[in-house]
Amino acid sequence: MIEEPLQVSIKILEKEYRIACEYHEQDDLRASARLLDHRMREIRQSGRVIGTDRIAVMAALNIAHDLIQLQRSRSGYGDDTGRRLRQLQEQVAAAMAGDPPAAEHPAFEAADPDHESQPHSEPPLDASDERV
Repeated sequence: MIEEPLQVSIKILEKEYRIACEYHEQDDLRASARLLDHRMREIRQSGRVIGTDRIAVMAALNIAHDLIQLQRSRSGYGDDTGRRLRQLQEQVAAAMAGDPPAAEHPAFEAADPDHESQPHSEPPLDASDERV
């Protein structure tokens, strides 16, 4: 049985639109409409842009800019985080293979109370305050 698209009513700047979407996408469509309506109201209230179509274009540009910034921030993790993730992956692989961690992985040395403390070129991994 083929489902027909659902007609959802949304309101943006006091104007109502009926949009066809899949049933499972209606919440996202409504959230998108609320975001767009909010951005357009902010732009209209600033008084610097006049005309609904110009307000809509400015809102779309602002949202697109936010999306690009978000994609850039998520794409590389940052050099340090990427390096630390690779180091952690290597340590997990070594632990799974049964390699002694202290001999080849300096970050594990600090966790070994019987091992003498030596200065390290890399600090031990501590991701308690990092987000990926």
